Amino acid sequence: MIIDWYPGHMKKARAQIIEVLPSIDLFIEVLDARLPDSSSNPLLERLRKDKPCIKVLNKSDLADPTITKAWVTHFDKQQSVRALPLEATDRRNVGLLPKLCRKLVPNRGNKGQKPLRVMIIGIPNVGKSTLINTLAGKKIARVGDKPAITTCPQQIDLRNGILLSDTPGLLWPVLENQAGACRLAASGAIGDNAFDTTAVAMETAAYLAERYQPLLQKRYKLQELPAGSVELLEEIGRRRGCLVSGGDVDLHRAAELLLRELRSGKIGRISLERPSDIVVEAAPDKEEDL
Repeated sequence: MIIDWYPGHMKKARAQIIEVLPSIDLFIEVLDARLPDSSSNPLLERLRKDKPCIKVLNKSDLADPTITKAWVTHFDKQQSVRALPLEATDRRNVGLLPKLCRKLVPNRGNKGQKPLRVMIIGIPNVGKSTLINTLAGKKIARVGDKPAITTCPQQIDLRNGILLSDTPGLLWPVLENQAGACRLAASGAIGDNAFDTTAVAMETAAYLAERYQPLLQKRYKLQELPAGSVELLEEIGRRRGCLVSGGDVDLHRAAELLLRELRSGKIGRISLERPSDIVVEAAPDKEEDL
């Protein structure tokens, strides 16, 4: 299974981001707390250089809290980086973000100072638009449960000394790490027509069986888990009525159900990767990739 998803507007967005980079003081990268590495963007790390960056671990209410703490420690060790777990609709926690911005860039954004220019960036469907609306205190950015909702860049004056540059959700053009691409697909970051739902669900089921067996057993009322991911998916489908004539399991429907319940948090608080899982891969060196 090869997953490759790069809508045309993202290429244009990349060029627009590069154009405004010199005027930016700080970056906010919105990540999915369940998969912070796979939902990060190598392009940002290459371009921001020594400018500060806040890694917002959004959807932290859906992620394994112990693993999220490990990710915060991991990011806070990086140069000019701070991590902040939150849920984008939580006004109280989101209110900590402007304070952290001013702390990292103390010469801007306060009374009598020039505005603090912040760029917010993130892959599709990671909650970037929801976070912007919460920061602004009103609906400014479009929100949806499918990727590629924001398609044009915009600048937003938060009226608190911070100018926010919003960008369309941006994915790396080539999803070279297919394991990471599978996790992105499972999370809902990639359009459903770009991958084999059943294959992704089977990979996800195998991972959940290895690391979150009690949650699977509780959610689907299983005394014990079947040995293989196909058998596990079939058993989940059987218990949830994903059947066709003759009593056979509709594996595709079972796959859709598993992914839907994973994304909504109905299975439980699950992280799809841990800092110890990271495989460092060299980024492309071609100038055209910038």
